[in-house]
Amino acid sequence: VHGQGGVKFQNWAKTYGSSPELYFQPTSVEEIREILDLARQRDKRVKVVGGGHSPSDIACTDDFMIQMGKMNRVLKVDKEKQQVTVEGGIFLSDLNVELSKHGLALANLGAVSEVAAAGVIGTGTHNTGIKHGILPTQVVALTLLTASGEILECSESINADIFQAARLHLGCLGVVLTVTFQCVPQFHLHEVAFPSTLTEVLDHLDDHLKRSQYFRFLWFPHSENVSVIYQDPTNKPPSSSASWWWDYAVGYYLLEFLLWISTFVPSLVCWINRFFFWLLFSSRVENIAISYKIFNYECRFKQHVQDWAIPIEKTKEALLELKAALENNPKMVAHYPVEVRFARGDEIWLSPCFQRDSCYMNIIMYRPYGKNVPRLNYWLTYEGIMKKHGGRPHWAKAHSCTRKDFEKMYPAFPKFCSVREKLDPTGIFLNAYLEKVFY
Repeated sequence: VHGQGGVKFQNWAKTYGSSPELYFQPTSVEEIREILDLARQRDKRVKVVGGGHSPSDIACTDDFMIQMGKMNRVLKVDKEKQQVTVEGGIFLSDLNVELSKHGLALANLGAVSEVAAAGVIGTGTHNTGIKHGILPTQVVALTLLTASGEILECSESINADIFQAARLHLGCLGVVLTVTFQCVPQFHLHEVAFPSTLTEVLDHLDDHLKRSQYFRFLWFPHSENVSVIYQDPTNKPPSSSASWWWDYAVGYYLLEFLLWISTFVPSLVCWINRFFFWLLFSSRVENIAISYKIFNYECRFKQHVQDWAIPIEKTKEALLELKAALENNPKMVAHYPVEVRFARGDEIWLSPCFQRDSCYMNIIMYRPYGKNVPRLNYWLTYEGIMKKHGGRPHWAKAHSCTRKDFEKMYPAFPKFCSVREKLDPTGIFLNAYLEKVFY
């Protein structure tokens, strides 16, 4: 196998990057084994990456990097069981198209599909829907190539402990070669977005959760404004009210320009949030399309994000606390939206929803034209509120937690650590991000 030197790796938002000594794109298990042997000989670590979308340094390394993009086949479609087995490097964008040819779909998807199957489960990607778990809950089996070169089959019945660890693996247990997803029959979604207020949504949260299968809402900081989004299966024919003018000319180019100006006059942010709510979110909008086209939406321009999961019963308290913190500190500005989503509890050891139904609260600061906007104050305030309410950070996103925090947050953390130490005793799959997690 030949590794490339001089490759510069950057994540999608260009907020984190590294220069791996050698960059590999293997096409077979044998090649991956050779890379691991070479790494051992040279005393190097190995980092496996997929789409490189994570807004943190979880995928960065200065040693060896394995990009799995060439191991991206659909291996088997079992129509009877409605299951699909794929190689770990396949992008969900390709898998969605393949599944629809067989009349199948994934029951839930994140906002972005230019991400690899093994990476999506590695960081605990989620969407919304209180009857739906995070994406790894759709995994029924996987195969793992360990540091020693052994291939482990994992499922509820085979290597069950390793399975519960590997369904959210952080890239530190081995190389995920294949993933088997539980699918559902292909379906269309009817999306309805309409304006509301924060008070109304928080006071009637249970009603909203019952009313729509995939309910989420967007809160516009520095205001009471909220956009409520319902997504539900439908038999109606596809239709769209989207327009290039509003989505791009206004929602992208004008917004980026105004946010750039606000880096010189921060007090403009409050006005921008309100103006764009009025412009783009103050009327009812409906779209109908095949499920993955509704689940996926463009993240537009580069951004810093944080996303923590708190117990669902803490939603109102935590959000009102964040609102009060912004009101009491006029110099602290927050870009829109704060996206609020919901997920069912599960049994995956490092899942932010481990043994509890959860509310994810995603905050954002855009980087207009790549420029960084001061965010430290806002970030730390938000983290403080999330920790106070028993929050757990999204693994793909930047956070300031250490092993001590994770030991408190995750009852099964010691179990995960013992599996990791057994599968990778020399730490060949660690990097700087993971050292903060485990040491």
